[in-house]
Amino acid sequence: MLVALTTILVLGISAQWLGWRLRLPSILILLVFGIVAGPVTGFIDPHAMMGPLLYPTVSLAVALILFEGGLSLTVKEFRAVGGVALRLVILGAAVSWLLTAQAGHWILGLDWGPAVLLGAILVVTGPTVIGPLLQQIRPAGAVGPILKWEGIVIDPIGAMLAVVVFQIITTPDTSLGNLAAIVSMTLGLGALLGLAGAAVLVWLLKRDRVPDYLQSPVALMLVVTTFTLANQMQHESGLMAVTVMGFALANQRYVAVHHIIEFKENLRVMLIAVIFILLAASLRPADLGALGLDSLELLAFLLVVARPAAVFVATLGTRLESRERLFLAAMAPRGIVAAAVSSIFALRLAETGHPQAEGLVAITFFVIIGTVAISSLTALPLARQLGLAKAHPDGILFLGGETWVRKIARFLRDEGFPVMIVDDNRHHILAAHMEGIPAIYTSVFSEPVLEQVALGGIGKFFGTSTNEDANALAGLHFARLFGRDQVYRVAPEESRSGEEAHGPQRGRILFSEQASMSLLRRRLPDRWQIKKTPLSNEFNYESFMARHVGEAMPLFLITEAGRLRVFTADDKPTPKPGQILISLVRKDAQTAPK
Repeated sequence: MLVALTTILVLGISAQWLGWRLRLPSILILLVFGIVAGPVTGFIDPHAMMGPLLYPTVSLAVALILFEGGLSLTVKEFRAVGGVALRLVILGAAVSWLLTAQAGHWILGLDWGPAVLLGAILVVTGPTVIGPLLQQIRPAGAVGPILKWEGIVIDPIGAMLAVVVFQIITTPDTSLGNLAAIVSMTLGLGALLGLAGAAVLVWLLKRDRVPDYLQSPVALMLVVTTFTLANQMQHESGLMAVTVMGFALANQRYVAVHHIIEFKENLRVMLIAVIFILLAASLRPADLGALGLDSLELLAFLLVVARPAAVFVATLGTRLESRERLFLAAMAPRGIVAAAVSSIFALRLAETGHPQAEGLVAITFFVIIGTVAISSLTALPLARQLGLAKAHPDGILFLGGETWVRKIARFLRDEGFPVMIVDDNRHHILAAHMEGIPAIYTSVFSEPVLEQVALGGIGKFFGTSTNEDANALAGLHFARLFGRDQVYRVAPEESRSGEEAHGPQRGRILFSEQASMSLLRRRLPDRWQIKKTPLSNEFNYESFMARHVGEAMPLFLITEAGRLRVFTADDKPTPKPGQILISLVRKDAQTAPK
């Protein structure tokens, strides 16, 4: 037992690390590891290990994952994309459910009961898969947050549909009134308990009833309690409860919850690692042997017919462009909720003696693997082909939002380059919003930063906060996403020198060795300003520098192709005629020939 538990943890964490190294969705590797350790070799048998504790443990883990997902949803984002996302969750889910149920009956030969249950299970997409894919793609426009909202909100909807279908299968004489009561209780009770759980936690934190070191554990306790209480009062309403609880906490302004968010992000990594290994290992060899050509036909139907039809119906009459609708139609990977719900309801259906119950889990896992593999291989090339993602994004993510940073960000925004400021100083964020600069009030180390739609087109990180160590650590954090050569930081003050201040692993020095925080603070608000200078054969870079000796600091260069290059202490581009030089010059200086 000890060896098996250790193996699960080792396989789970190793799969996520390997996925990061290979730039592949870790869920693929997790499922492969779990299948090899379970039905292929028989080394791990979750049913024998955990017995009746297996699915309650999985349910609690899924609840925590959805709570963490709810923490990433914001009212501001909902105002921008909520209408389309809700249409996908309601109209799109209905179309997908009906088409998948028909495919399950006609292609797989399932009875109508299990076929409709399979359709309800496969309605859900996977936030644990979509999130990493969006981080890698960083699509521009509304498709990013639409997919994120759909993936999180549709999970409790899918679980509710599964409850309704299971009720119909096991109790065929259930009236429409009873079914309506199930739906209203699942959604309404879940939402009310979620709001209540959030209110209790906010009350405790606001009145300092919980010490700092216990705030995250108490939050975890309340999430689990809310989920369990909701499920005890109404089956599968717990997922709705924890999603609403996370959303409510993320959007209230009474207490800070950044530390709770960071705790849940770390916990999510561990939970996903363990749960996927357990669920994949719980498959039986007979389940895998039952998969055949009809499974491939079902997968193709879901990708080519069901998902595009659902997106078409849901987005009809919206302002989305055709390319955005096409991208949404191509993105529907299933994830951990589909795996967990299929396993739980297949077990319940098997307890009733239904002969086709066991096959639901195998086909669900097959769909998960197929949709994740296809999405991970095609999403980025498709986004670039559709113009929703750039091969070389030049937008900038700034850490810190002081006055001089906002001036640079606003100038680049006006030149058409995406920018985003991240700061945990509320005054800086409010000032940025007043100036029309996209900004997030959060910790730069928080995962939700990577999920914001405004990161579409962003491919550079500027460490411009007053905390040099935070700049360096954040640079390491974003180097894996943007690449080490696209991580920059402001020059250290003269009091810091040597490897501690100048090590290459800390980021490339912005503009020049002399461009320290104190220098930029003095220059930008006062007698210096940011200017752009088109270069030509008559007035080239040498002419510009000769005219402004000691009066100009080159910052950026816009190439003929529209690319943004950054001047650094160790890499100073050679400007050419036809390019545009952006520099910091004295306000009384001339930046073009008379």
